[in-house]
Amino acid sequence: MKIVILGTAYPYRGGLAAFNERLAREFMAEGHEVEILTFTMQYPSFLFPGKTQYSDEPAPADLHITRVMNSVNPFSWIKVGRTIKKMNCDLLVIKFWIPLMAPCLGTIARIAKNKHMKIVSVLDNVIPHEKRPLDKLLVHYFVKSIDRFVAMSDSVLSDLRLFDKNKPAVLCPHPLYDNFGARLSREEARQRLSIPQEQTVLLFFGFIRDYKGLDLLMQAYADSRIDKQKVRLVVAGEFYNNKDKYMSLEQELGLTGLIDWRTEFIPDSNVAQYFSAADLIVQPYKSATQSGVTQIAYHFEKPMLVTHVGGLAEIVPDGKVGYVTEVDAGQVADAIVDFCKRQDGDCFLQGIREEKRKYTWRRMTEAISND
Repeated sequence: MKIVILGTAYPYRGGLAAFNERLAREFMAEGHEVEILTFTMQYPSFLFPGKTQYSDEPAPADLHITRVMNSVNPFSWIKVGRTIKKMNCDLLVIKFWIPLMAPCLGTIARIAKNKHMKIVSVLDNVIPHEKRPLDKLLVHYFVKSIDRFVAMSDSVLSDLRLFDKNKPAVLCPHPLYDNFGARLSREEARQRLSIPQEQTVLLFFGFIRDYKGLDLLMQAYADSRIDKQKVRLVVAGEFYNNKDKYMSLEQELGLTGLIDWRTEFIPDSNVAQYFSAADLIVQPYKSATQSGVTQIAYHFEKPMLVTHVGGLAEIVPDGKVGYVTEVDAGQVADAIVDFCKRQDGDCFLQGIREEKRKYTWRRMTEAISND
């Protein structure tokens, strides 16, 4: 088939770009012709909470990526829609993650539509974690432009049915992020990151946003049962909001100097170091659909602690690959204490290796391309 993927890709950074680029590679490995059409402008700078939207790593040499789409310029949407229509492709794949993008992506899909081409959307979210006025109206607009949907969690599939009850939709969990290289030895990774070898390392990874529950984790880490000399909390990711809130909480909880803050954007080339150095990946989210962090953890075969929100418990079986707790600092602390008491650091390894077999990119391409 001739396939166009419409959405975030290099030179933009982050999980959306990583997903679209990895998806393109899987389709290419199956023998399809693939082109990614990405943004000339994704977010206006005043709407982007991080330091920069752009990657400083080399462009992927194996992918055909063209920057054509301005998310806030309707004339750009018309042009891109007409361009795709002329390309005579078999499949248009659109990753949807936030209602703000609905006018751009929905308009392009409407203009590009023809009888020959199928338009499929892979849904990160339908209802966003951080709600804004007009969200429902914008989601309705986007959903009407799509032929089929692939939801990556049951909660997202349920949310979709609030907007459309009839269009074909399938569930396919987020595949493994296996594009960050091989696992390093724990010793080598810690040496590179200047982390003591003898400590148990808890890793909170990714953009720091309120719904991800870092404050909950900090409260759990302050539990008197956790020996801070033996347990190290590493926070690796860029602040997207409320940095002062977390700095004040650190002081309030008596944790000043005890949390290892690595609050810059972590480039793809450094992801393997952080996950290889960690003992337990902690995601104490207050709301969620699914998370790419869990799929990085599966790739590096690391146990996880997640909260029972959204689709996280669907992919992290409690007691098999780690822990599922309620959104409660005491329960998060209980799980951390239990993990630290275990003598075998690889006690969840067999379960992780069994579960990770479910999350292949081939399953995702089949979910997208099968009618």
